[in-house]
Amino acid sequence: MEKLISKLKYSWKLFCLLLLTVVVFCYAMFQGGFVSWFLFYSFLPFACYSLILSFYPLHHFQIERSINQEQFSIGDTFQAKIIIRRKFPFPLFYLIVEDIVPYKLRESESEDESKKILFPWFKKTITYEYKLLNVPRGEHVFTAIRLKTGDLFSLIEKESFFHLESSFLVYPKYINLDQVKQVGNVEQGSTGTARSFWEETTIAVGVRDYQPGDRFSSVDWKATARRGSIMTKEFEQMKSTDAVVIMDRSKTEKFELVVIFTASIIRALIKNNVNVGLVSAGREEAAFPLQSNEKHLRDIFCHLAKVDCDSERSLAAVLNENIKWDERKARNIIITAHITIDLVRKLEYLSTYSLYVIKEEGEQTTIEEQVMLERLMKRQATIKIIYEGRFHDGFKEVNSR
Repeated sequence: MEKLISKLKYSWKLFCLLLLTVVVFCYAMFQGGFVSWFLFYSFLPFACYSLILSFYPLHHFQIERSINQEQFSIGDTFQAKIIIRRKFPFPLFYLIVEDIVPYKLRESESEDESKKILFPWFKKTITYEYKLLNVPRGEHVFTAIRLKTGDLFSLIEKESFFHLESSFLVYPKYINLDQVKQVGNVEQGSTGTARSFWEETTIAVGVRDYQPGDRFSSVDWKATARRGSIMTKEFEQMKSTDAVVIMDRSKTEKFELVVIFTASIIRALIKNNVNVGLVSAGREEAAFPLQSNEKHLRDIFCHLAKVDCDSERSLAAVLNENIKWDERKARNIIITAHITIDLVRKLEYLSTYSLYVIKEEGEQTTIEEQVMLERLMKRQATIKIIYEGRFHDGFKEVNSR
């Protein structure tokens, strides 16, 4: 239907051009005189140009698109170069070039517009470049380039779409948690990051005398006051250092924060030789096995670059389907942006897990959330609240609020 309307509109404009030419000629014939014939001969070149332009094969142009790279990180600058080649150098007064930008990129800051008017005239090769700043996370696919030109009076306009596909991937942002741990251990001596992580996410089962190298945050002040010497908490020894990260992909405005923290914690664990798996359940479910190598990390980051909060099931339902991970004695690391009563009921049946609740900067825990979290803490669960912009400050425990 659209093609039919376009053809009718084009035919109507061509008819108006011919009719206007005939009207000007008839005026010169019947009126006579210098002025009328001058008007006709002045209009004739433009009419001839428009007529020739109407038959000019715009769709025969050859177009190439090149991008500066195929993989980006959040905050990088995307740069595209479009090259247009044509065999016959027919003069074009103007040429509108528009690279059809994917929907997710339309809100990106642009240093140069992806749509621009050029004045090629007789040029056989036309080059156009533009940049997009701060490209967002995701897989972005360019599908087409639009060209449009016309005459000076807009009586004849030609438009053509060139289907040219180019894609690139923007990996999620991550916070270097390794550096954070190293900074936090300067006063207490050097301890391994993997060990520090497990001490933070396991349950204290007793106390012992403080030893050089122990973390200052692990000091048990009540026991220290009773015994008169510095005592430190003794943590439960894990049978396995394997970890399975379960990411909540329910609808939420804080999903980008969930992805950032998921990427950060997985990278920190793999960098410290911890076998890490990932359960990501949404419209399409992905389950990564327990591994600890660079290829495994790249595969997970590639998945995290594409995911969206499109899960039609609750996190509690996802945990119920993936309870098999608990049979491997791997520690479940659950990352979510909100707590529900169904999730709390499900977590009460899990023995080894850490729950991380993602909050925006300045966001307060509601009374309902506090009640549900206190219910979990009675079972000695490891629960921590992570705030936007404060990942590098370490983790903040719920029971310290």
